[in-house]
Amino acid sequence: MMLSALAKELREKQLVGDAEITALCTDSRTASEGELFFCYVGTGTDLHSYAEEAASRGASLVCERELPLPCAQLIVPDGRRAMAELAAAFYSHPEKGMRFAGVTGTNGKTTTCHLLASVLEESGRKTGLIGTLGARFAGRTVPPDLTTPDPVSLFALLAEMKKAGVQDVVMEVSAHALALKKTYPILFDVGIFTNLTRDHLDFFRDMETYGEAKRQLFAPERCRFGVYNADDPFTRELVKWETPHILYGLENPADAFALIEEEGVEGSRLLFNLSDELCEASLHLLGRHNVHNALASACAARKMGVSPEDIARGLEKVKSVDGRLEQVSSFHGADIFVDFAHTPDGLEKSLTCLREFCEGQLFVLFGCGGNRDTGKRKTMGRTAAQLCDFAVITSDNPRFEDPCAIIAEIEEGYRAVSKNYIAVEEREKAIEYALKLLGEGDILLIAGKGGETYQEIMGIKFDYNDKDTVMKIVGKLS
Repeated sequence: MMLSALAKELREKQLVGDAEITALCTDSRTASEGELFFCYVGTGTDLHSYAEEAASRGASLVCERELPLPCAQLIVPDGRRAMAELAAAFYSHPEKGMRFAGVTGTNGKTTTCHLLASVLEESGRKTGLIGTLGARFAGRTVPPDLTTPDPVSLFALLAEMKKAGVQDVVMEVSAHALALKKTYPILFDVGIFTNLTRDHLDFFRDMETYGEAKRQLFAPERCRFGVYNADDPFTRELVKWETPHILYGLENPADAFALIEEEGVEGSRLLFNLSDELCEASLHLLGRHNVHNALASACAARKMGVSPEDIARGLEKVKSVDGRLEQVSSFHGADIFVDFAHTPDGLEKSLTCLREFCEGQLFVLFGCGGNRDTGKRKTMGRTAAQLCDFAVITSDNPRFEDPCAIIAEIEEGYRAVSKNYIAVEEREKAIEYALKLLGEGDILLIAGKGGETYQEIMGIKFDYNDKDTVMKIVGKLS
């Protein structure tokens, strides 16, 4: 495909020269003849500084200003948006002809996506799933990279899905993805909002900016129908859009709600009222927050034409979601759960849920990520201290920070409420310590990493998984 042909996709552009484009490239170190390299001013980085290397390897450029380089250049006002639009065009617009459901929110995206995908599959639709745990379609799985892949990877993946006959795509749409315009030019048939609580303020600076990024998913030109959480205050901002929508909730007046008929450690029995249509379903996932997630997925599925009967069967088929309040083992009569909870709100919801079923002591093991929102560390410490009987504070992806310094910040918040804790820097040793504390009727929540398969330290991702670690230590101690 010629660069001039790709350029026709863009409203505002200037073409300097022309070249045949055989591939898209986002890494100047691997650029080669016939590839198109994207330059834009990023967060703290100006990728134009890598253009010379890419051009020297034979690549053409998409850039936000003309560069003094002897190669074809497509000059655009917004390099990030152009990347998404050109990636869609290069892969023959795979987003056309498939239906899309996008889920955004601080917490609950992964679980809601898995529930909705299961429901759509139960209705006979060939469904693709994209999110934090990777991608899944047509019997294939793709390892995870980012919650929402970069545009080049995303549209390449969508092209594969379309070729495999996928009809519906359910995907997590992170606030980062929305702020960085990764999903242009996808028009979502249904957008789901789960909640807005503190996270990612290292990137967004404040909650207003963070919320505004999520709000963009529901703009009328980007989303045909919204499914909003009536129990979250931020929904007041979403309804300002003229996008048609439905409200779901458990606590506030809503178009769709659920009655919890039975609730236990094995899950719950629910009666959904979906805009006056009744649907009874069993949910194997613990917690009121997962009732919210199930209700959101049911509302979206109903809008997408799925029958109440298929909704019920699809929800019931989800026995667990990897690393999402997942019971992974028992030890000395105690139950051990692994959860991705890495925000104050997520930790509060998971501990509150487990407290209800805990007959003994409630233990929690957690840390906070390095080079991320530092303001939540003390808050997470306080939250844990208020809700558990004892905590083991440890390391969680310290990245380029000193893990002991991160732990010290968490401790400061924890000690303001309680002194019932210990700090153990190495996560595997911390888990072993916690397991040795357990007795009959106790519950241990291992929070923060969920299904992650690495521990990131000084730029290196070491193989590591909480569930595997638990099973190894349980086997050793049994």
